Amino acid sequence: MGLTFWTWTVMITACLFFIAMSLKFRKKAGISFTHYAIAGGTLPFFLILFTDIATIMGVGNFIGHSAEGYKIGFANIPFVIGEQGAKVLFALVFAGFAARFTYHTLAELMNDLILRDRISRTLIAVLTSSIMLAWVSGQAMGLGALFATFTGADPLMMIIIFSLVFIVYTTIGGIYSVVWTDLIQGVLLVGLAIWFYFQVFSEIDFSLSTLQTGLADVGASGLMEFNLSIMEVLTLFVTGTFGVLAAQMYWQRCFAADSPKTASRAMLYSGIIAIIFTIMATISGMVVKTKNPDLDPNNAISWLILEEMTMVAALAFFTLIFMAAISSASSLLHSASVVIVNDLIIPNMKKKSDAYYVRLTRYSVALVGIFSIAAALLSDSIIGLFSLAYSMTGGGVIPVLIVGLLWKEKRSASFEMGTRNSRVSVWGGRIGIISGSVVSLAFGILWGVLASVVLTVVISLVLPKDPNAKLAGEMN
Repeated sequence: MGLTFWTWTVMITACLFFIAMSLKFRKKAGISFTHYAIAGGTLPFFLILFTDIATIMGVGNFIGHSAEGYKIGFANIPFVIGEQGAKVLFALVFAGFAARFTYHTLAELMNDLILRDRISRTLIAVLTSSIMLAWVSGQAMGLGALFATFTGADPLMMIIIFSLVFIVYTTIGGIYSVVWTDLIQGVLLVGLAIWFYFQVFSEIDFSLSTLQTGLADVGASGLMEFNLSIMEVLTLFVTGTFGVLAAQMYWQRCFAADSPKTASRAMLYSGIIAIIFTIMATISGMVVKTKNPDLDPNNAISWLILEEMTMVAALAFFTLIFMAAISSASSLLHSASVVIVNDLIIPNMKKKSDAYYVRLTRYSVALVGIFSIAAALLSDSIIGLFSLAYSMTGGGVIPVLIVGLLWKEKRSASFEMGTRNSRVSVWGGRIGIISGSVVSLAFGILWGVLASVVLTVVISLVLPKDPNAKLAGEMN
């Protein structure tokens, strides 16, 4: 029995197990919309830790960053530090704060504490959804390509099958299915990643000097250099940092945690793990470059596994990527669906029962899943897809959030649910979000952040703050 048989066996067994596991949580998830979305704010440390790890360590962290390592080498590190270091920043600055509340989404938090504006809430929801849809698409695309490499099967079929599985178990059990399957996936992911990178770095005798010599032999010694300008480094860092800070799934984990300490510790530890593993992924791409300098970068790590390692290593790597992809995809799919229902649908309809909202979110999971498949088939680059969403969302949402939290109406008063305490006006928030997003896409995220901050403050000073003011009311 060869690699193809065992690859199919692992995938099918895992899929059936995760679906069966989700059935156990169907009733609990259906208690209320809050339980379906954030488990009622009751999740303990071990579940938050491993769902953070499993969500963070997706296909892009292993396949995408190894491809970037193969192409540009150490020049990828600033983006890695920005993207993954943002989790540490989030843990130190935002996680404990967010865990004080039981909001369902970042858009709801900003609407309640800062903006009190339906249009701004809609804009935030659309932007935060985009970054998650990009991520879901990346997981499906990356795993489909890997599966095709390992088995020779059509990646289209793999993408469809893979998507159907995580759609089904996420639909059934909501966040309970996500975090409990993430617990298993996260433990396996960490163990397999450590073992796998040990195998990869043994190819260069665990020595950067050996790596440098190997790269020089194939005419790629430039990969060992940080050959980027200061502005390029700063842009990569800010793109990664602000994009992650706008990611709904990390806020949602904090809202679901049973205490601020649980949320901050879990995100801190998972962020450190992510930095280490992602840097290893970048270096592993450079290791492949020493072996074969003429590969398609997206296939670099797969080539190393299939041509240079044993079948056991190949199966372990596929299992690692499968766990990474399905855990991230389910988390992102669930978060995107909660945003759509909580911020785009519920505020614009008559009040319904919790049971109705749960059903609505389950329908949303299916629709978002279908959209993610289409996006995966149209995308050419995992990292490029991520970066586009990072820039748009990070440049538009996070500056308004930070200004809103720092520029308080009552400086000595703490933020409380149901109480607005920010000097950012309705129009300041709207213009800040739109301008930051547009300028980030047109001219880069650095200019987008600057435009958003300046216009948020200036417009808030000159236009009405009251959402019921005539000018704002006309727009609503």
